[in-house]
Amino acid sequence: MNTILITDAIDLLKQLIATPSFSKEEQQTAAILEAFFQHIEIPTQRVKNNIWAVNKHFNPALPTILLNSHHDTVKPNPSWTLNPFEPLVAEGKLFGLGSNDAGGCLVSLIATFRHYYDKENLTYNLLMAATAEEEISGRDGLELILPLLPPINFAIVGEPTQMNMAIAEKGLMVVDCTAHGKSGHAAREEGENAILKAMQDIQWISSYRFPEVSPFLGPIKMSVTIIHAGTQHNVVPDQCTFTIDVRTTEKYSNEQVLDVLKQNLQSEVNPRSVRLKPSSISPEHPIVQAGKTFGLTTYGSPTTSDQALLSVPSLKMGPGDSARSHTANEFIYLDEIHKGIAMYIDILSTIIYKRE
Repeated sequence: MNTILITDAIDLLKQLIATPSFSKEEQQTAAILEAFFQHIEIPTQRVKNNIWAVNKHFNPALPTILLNSHHDTVKPNPSWTLNPFEPLVAEGKLFGLGSNDAGGCLVSLIATFRHYYDKENLTYNLLMAATAEEEISGRDGLELILPLLPPINFAIVGEPTQMNMAIAEKGLMVVDCTAHGKSGHAAREEGENAILKAMQDIQWISSYRFPEVSPFLGPIKMSVTIIHAGTQHNVVPDQCTFTIDVRTTEKYSNEQVLDVLKQNLQSEVNPRSVRLKPSSISPEHPIVQAGKTFGLTTYGSPTTSDQALLSVPSLKMGPGDSARSHTANEFIYLDEIHKGIAMYIDILSTIIYKRE
């Protein structure tokens, strides 16, 4: 593998670390990415803070693989003892905000795309997208540009997984519920207590089990996390609101789960959104089988990423460790980037150079 790919990837990551890029404030890192692609003579397109490019010999008749990761970060927590915007190398580690989540993945995927960019006679097109607002599941990130991209057959989403393969990922649906009663004086037998109605629904939520269980993600999980009711001690409340955090699996769509809630709860049920879908890719998919030949393991991921916005099979994998994400003094090992680039290139090579 060309050592320039590794050197340039690390240098690019250092530039990204040194440039604040909180969600919705990624203008400067988007400009850095544009300039990098321009420097290596790869044309790009940009909408808001999203940058994408296709391989030099893009052929609309071929299937397309999306390589995607994000360049926004969370804000540094108060426990940082280092400067989060100073890329510091020490003991084989590169410290800095976004180094692990998901800068290392992003620059490794860009290096991989660069490796294949001008190759001829590929059996797949490659599409590289560096996107915004992943950390807040925003609408001006990957979701914004998906309608503008060529049709995608499957995707590799760069998130820190120690280069193992997350072949399923839980979706997220936040549901606000309202139990309705009738107000009355607490000292007399008046009214219908909305709290009691809400309690019945909450009991059902805590005990219900969806019949289909994911082999990788386990059961769907529903948790009541917020509840509000009442205005004063002597008034029976006529309304009680509560919120359910629902983590869905590939066994049910968010819409199907919502229908079950509506059919079984007496409370009014209103989802904030159904757009963060569960995702998966078949264990028999060629890219998963390719990863297995290199000793990579498969698992189900409980965390949500931009996979949730994709309607095609997707695989989440990348250098770094999810346990380091959003932590103080975040870092990635330089060797993880080196190995990540090599592994991305290797597993793609098993499918991109041969006809199915």
